[in-house]
Order: sequence, then C-alpha cells, then structure tokens
Amino acid sequence: MNNDFFKKEVLAHSAALMQYATKFTGNDEDAQDLVQSTLLKVVRNHTKFVKGTNVLGWIYTIMRNTFINECRKSTLAQKYRSYQQSQESKVLTSVSNHGERTFIKGEIQEALQSLPEKYSQAFMMHFEGYKYHEIAAHLDIPEGTVKTRIHTARKILQQKLKEYQWNV
Repeated sequence: MNNDFFKKEVLAHSAALMQYATKFTGNDEDAQDLVQSTLLKVVRNHTKFVKGTNVLGWIYTIMRNTFINECRKSTLAQKYRSYQQSQESKVLTSVSNHGERTFIKGEIQEALQSLPEKYSQAFMMHFEGYKYHEIAAHLDIPEGTVKTRIHTARKILQQKLKEYQWNV
C-alpha cells in the first residue's frame, strides 16, 4: 500500500469512520480505539483490497468485524471472571470449619496411602512437580508406563473420593 492510497482513500474517510465507530461503541473514547484498531488492520491487510471496489465498504466491514470480535472477547472474559469468582466462593464456603477440613484431609491422606506402591510413587512424584521423563529415569521404567501409572492413580483416587467431586 503506498502512502497516496492510504492518505486519499483511507484517511479521507476518517470522519465517517469515527461516526460509524461511535454508533457501535456509544462513546468517543471507545470509538477512537475502534477506529485505530480498524486502521491498523487496514494497513496489515491492504494486499487483500481489490482495486476498483468500494474502499469505505471494505473498511466498514473490517470495523464491524473488529467490534464484534472485541464484544465476544469481552463477554468471554466476563464469563471467565464470574466463573472464577463462583469457584472461589465455593472453596471458601464449602469447607468452613476446621473439623470438616481435618476430616477431609484425613480421608485424602487415607486414599493416598491406600494406593498400591507402584502407582503411589509415580503419582506423588508427578504431584510434586517432576516431569514424566524425570520420574521414568528415577523409577527406571519407560515414560509411557509412568503416564499409565499416574492415570491409574488418578482414577483410583477419583473413585475413592467421589463424594467430594464438584459438578462444575
């Protein structure tokens, strides 16, 4: 894209772009951000523009898609924050007294101790942060066997502690 095209064809429509962006966003600051993002995409994708077609329509389409994508991102971020807050409140309220906490901790310890040794060793090393290859080297077994043992240990623990599973 040469500078003449950008100045004559794109920047010549800056007032119209600002009006269009304001209709989407409802305020001038967000509209300016939208115009800026749109112009950045216009510059990046200038090779996709077909000469002889409607420049303003092409830019409007880019702006509309940019706005829609930003709305989707914002909605997803709000849903994620809401989910995180609900999970935090579940954790804070689910075990509110020390007696319950001690009881649950004891059951988890009992479930861990009931694991067969070959599963327990691999699982605990993985839980402590060791990588599969490190566990395999330490136990002198293939890496695939380590993964299988960890998976099996998880399944056993899930079965033994199924009454504590949350439905998320």
